[in-house]
Amino acid sequence: MYLPHPVIEQLNDTQVRTWNKYFAGTGHERPRSVEEGVWRRTQDPANAEQSGWSHDSTGRRRIVHYRYDYDLDYTFPVPRLVLAELYLYVSYTAPADEIRAYIKQFQGWIAEGRWKESAAGGWHRGDLAVVAAEYDAHPQDERADRPTPDGFRSLDVRFASECYLTPPRPMRQLPWDVLAGGIRVKEQRGNPAYAEDLTGILDFLPFQVEVGCGTSIEAGVPPLHHLHEVYRVTDRRDNALTQSHAFTLSPEADTLVQEMLLAPLTKAEHFTRMFAACFLAEPTPAHRALKALRDAGLMVGPAITHNFDTLSARAGLPEVFVRRYDQKIPPVPLLDEAKALLVIGLHADRREVQARARERGMRIFYVDPEGLMENGTFKEYPIEGAREGDIVVRAEAVPALTGLCSRLGITL
Repeated sequence: MYLPHPVIEQLNDTQVRTWNKYFAGTGHERPRSVEEGVWRRTQDPANAEQSGWSHDSTGRRRIVHYRYDYDLDYTFPVPRLVLAELYLYVSYTAPADEIRAYIKQFQGWIAEGRWKESAAGGWHRGDLAVVAAEYDAHPQDERADRPTPDGFRSLDVRFASECYLTPPRPMRQLPWDVLAGGIRVKEQRGNPAYAEDLTGILDFLPFQVEVGCGTSIEAGVPPLHHLHEVYRVTDRRDNALTQSHAFTLSPEADTLVQEMLLAPLTKAEHFTRMFAACFLAEPTPAHRALKALRDAGLMVGPAITHNFDTLSARAGLPEVFVRRYDQKIPPVPLLDEAKALLVIGLHADRREVQARARERGMRIFYVDPEGLMENGTFKEYPIEGAREGDIVVRAEAVPALTGLCSRLGITL
């Protein structure tokens, strides 16, 4: 695999301007030309159904951390959107016999994938290098004084382009800082009220807005479970009735490293699909409705967004990004004059935005269909932490927000 790797072969002038205005540069709370994700899956009594935890089976762990740098490439007459740098780290802790068996498979994939041994250690193929390290006790566990279960070993596999052959310490440490934060405890749902539309919010003006992936899905961006499938985070085929998809914890059950070793170009297409979709997406009538409501003075403050597609910004809204790893509970600008928080298409209050709004006496309104289409089937997905006093409008963002504007006589 050679870098830069093309993601979108030809950009028009409008797309170049979009890149330069909304993605390039460092004048944001995060570099928007970077896509980064972390998953850490462990066995715990709290997630026993998904992790397979029991008194006789505990201690498995799988960590995935990726970071991709995108850029415009002018090598050819027409500018291209390219993947410029790649970093993918996978760490397993499992029974020693499973680690040993997996290492033998790994060596076979290295040979089959035609990776060449590197003088600096590890193997390389084109502009990518891969290194692997096996541990009786993982150095990060020793550092954190975290015991390794008896009979267990750890294995790290790291793919990197030249820029990340020696990743900076904060980058190496990031997934372990996330692990140290512990597993997320699900919220306890109360008894929210349901409404047909957003008319009730007119008694709590002005409002602020928190935007989840629902607006992005409506714009054609894949839902989060797309990434779960790409990185083999869960087995989405199992427990279809309960939607409690089992974690991928066993090295043998994980095909991510194998796919990368045998077909890195194909896997790169999978890796970059989400960013490409975000870049190509356009603001929907829901985004334009929010802009119109803000212009009318009914909405205040920036869009508090969990999405890295910049669609709120491209609709003309100021936005603050809160889906962050460096701050578990990032600050949010909740304004004194705001009487309500409108939460759009967001399943769980992971950044405690709604919790902090409630503490300020703000009324919480949700717009959410409480389910999504997956493989042609609508699956129920109730809002996790809705409480007494909250109002849920069980609808998608476009009809709910455009309907509110229509009721108020606001033209989009």
